[in-house]
Amino acid sequence: MGDQMQFIVEKLNQEPFRKNYNLISFDSLESLQLLQLLSDVLGEIDPKHAVDIREELPEQTAKRMLNLLGILKYKPPGTLSDLSAFRQGLVTGSKAVIHPVLHWLLQRTSELRTRAYLARFLVKLEVPAEFLQDDTVADFNKQYEELMEAFKNLHKEHEQLKISGLSTAEIRRDISAMEEEKDQLAKRVERLKKRVETLQNHQRMLEIARQLRSEKEREESLAQQKQEQKSQLFHAEQRLQRAQVQLKEMQHVVADSKPESLMKKLEEEINFNSYLVTEKIPSEMESKKTSVYYLEKVVAEPAMTQADLTALKNELDEVNAQMNQLIEKRMITYEPTDSKFSMYRQQASIISRKKEAKAEELQAAKEEMSSLERQMEQKSSQAHELEGSEVLTEDEFKQYVSKLRSKNTFYKKKRQEIAEITAEYGILQRTEELLRQRHEAIQQQLQAMEEKKGISGYSYTQEELERVSAVKSEMDEVKGQTLDNMSEMVKKLNAMVAEKKASLAPVIKELRQLRQNCQELTQERDEKKIQYDSCVAGLETNRSALEQEVKALLEECAQEESNYRYMNCMKRSLEVQLQRAREEMKAYVSPDPQERRRAVREQYTRVILEQENLGKKLREKQKVVRESHGSNMKQMKMWQDFQQLMECKRDCFLKQQNQAAIGQIIQEGGKDRLVL
Repeated sequence: MGDQMQFIVEKLNQEPFRKNYNLISFDSLESLQLLQLLSDVLGEIDPKHAVDIREELPEQTAKRMLNLLGILKYKPPGTLSDLSAFRQGLVTGSKAVIHPVLHWLLQRTSELRTRAYLARFLVKLEVPAEFLQDDTVADFNKQYEELMEAFKNLHKEHEQLKISGLSTAEIRRDISAMEEEKDQLAKRVERLKKRVETLQNHQRMLEIARQLRSEKEREESLAQQKQEQKSQLFHAEQRLQRAQVQLKEMQHVVADSKPESLMKKLEEEINFNSYLVTEKIPSEMESKKTSVYYLEKVVAEPAMTQADLTALKNELDEVNAQMNQLIEKRMITYEPTDSKFSMYRQQASIISRKKEAKAEELQAAKEEMSSLERQMEQKSSQAHELEGSEVLTEDEFKQYVSKLRSKNTFYKKKRQEIAEITAEYGILQRTEELLRQRHEAIQQQLQAMEEKKGISGYSYTQEELERVSAVKSEMDEVKGQTLDNMSEMVKKLNAMVAEKKASLAPVIKELRQLRQNCQELTQERDEKKIQYDSCVAGLETNRSALEQEVKALLEECAQEESNYRYMNCMKRSLEVQLQRAREEMKAYVSPDPQERRRAVREQYTRVILEQENLGKKLREKQKVVRESHGSNMKQMKMWQDFQQLMECKRDCFLKQQNQAAIGQIIQEGGKDRLVL
């Protein structure tokens, strides 16, 4: 038990509670404080439970906590297996019940926070079987279950992505690596272009490759258009389904709409608006006026110094201390009758606060709904404008993620290889340093020996001579090779120039002839181009005129189609009304009394008769009340006089008893004096 309390105190002193308890102060908490502490811990797990328990009834507090503990799958200890005893201990704030609950909650706060979050979406609403017989309710229930399953799958994927460790930093590094690869590929392409230019017919090969690439791009664009058309078709089907559902709902509302339900809705709206006008808005205006009055009063006063503020603060502390003393005195002189009235007052204040809170929530919900509707319209317009934009599908996104993962694994492998090479480089560097130190030590020993022998600097001079001779021999060899190479290169260049001149002589002749042909063809091409441009301009004007005509015809067709649909809807509504009128006429004319009773006219006639009979009865009651009003008032006056008479007798009796008690005290005081 001590370890349990120590653990609870340590957790409560940490973030986000920061209670600053010790074992003694925690053990001395009262039942109400323990319940508030438990409510705070539950509020940290689920923000909906962060409430002040003084503003709700004990039964509501216990019910709220039991519901959340049931969702969190808390099982009472073995000594409190009885659920009624556990509930009773939770209501009374027993330490034996609350301490284990706090210990269990604080041990697994993060896990329980996730469970409470999931419970908001995965706790299934139980719909009675008789309601599921309705098709609309059954469809909504099925859609609700499908959305719940979709939420489960999305949450699992989210958790898997979090566990996979794919961070944005790694993705950025992969992107930078891919950009480097892109630069390398661009350089490689440039080198390949230079190589290809030396080949024969490279222009034709490049043209064929360009055509192949353009055809592939066209194929991809066609596939993309096909995918976009499929998505547009899917969205259109969804819109059609939504429109059908809305149509069913409207038909259901029209079929089930009754004057009583409409009147009830109007009465609810009128009551809410009247509450806002008569109670809420006047109280808010009064509070605003009061705050404005005090602010004007503060503004009108001269500027206050730090000393004035300190004095006001001290005065405020004194007033708070006096208020606390008065509250303690009132609690000491607590009477049962006052407790009853205070309980009723507390309940009335709680109900009024709840009423105001619900009204504010309703007003905020209406404002939020209007803002959300505006946002929805904006988003729908944006989506309509961007309807043709490409969006990754689920399979494409999975392929992209798998590619990134493969790149990530490749990158990690290469990074590991770099780390191994770096480690090996460090070892080699250390070996080089050791060898250099050993070489320096040997050089120092050699210099010391040369100084002893009297030939200091001999080894250095010998090394320099060997190095210079080696360099001179290398330079001589390079010069000889360079001269030989240059002579051979000159001979080869002269031979190549002669060959090229011989091979290019007929080509130059052909080139001259081709240049003349090119000039003639260029002139002919310019003339043809002028003719083509004039023809294109004429065809463009004809096409624009035809497009305008087609656009006007399409608009006319759309207008006629909308008129046709409107007339069709009006026709259907008139047919429905005509069918209702025929059924009403048939029921009214039918000789069967059961059929006649189903007629609307008969129903309204019965309702009118019932209301007339009720009015007659009420008028008779009013007449009786008026006749007996005078006698009843006289009788009430007599009872009031009788009550006053009895109160006077009671006062006289009390005064007589007080005088008798005072006389007896005086007689006893006289006897005491005589004895003395």
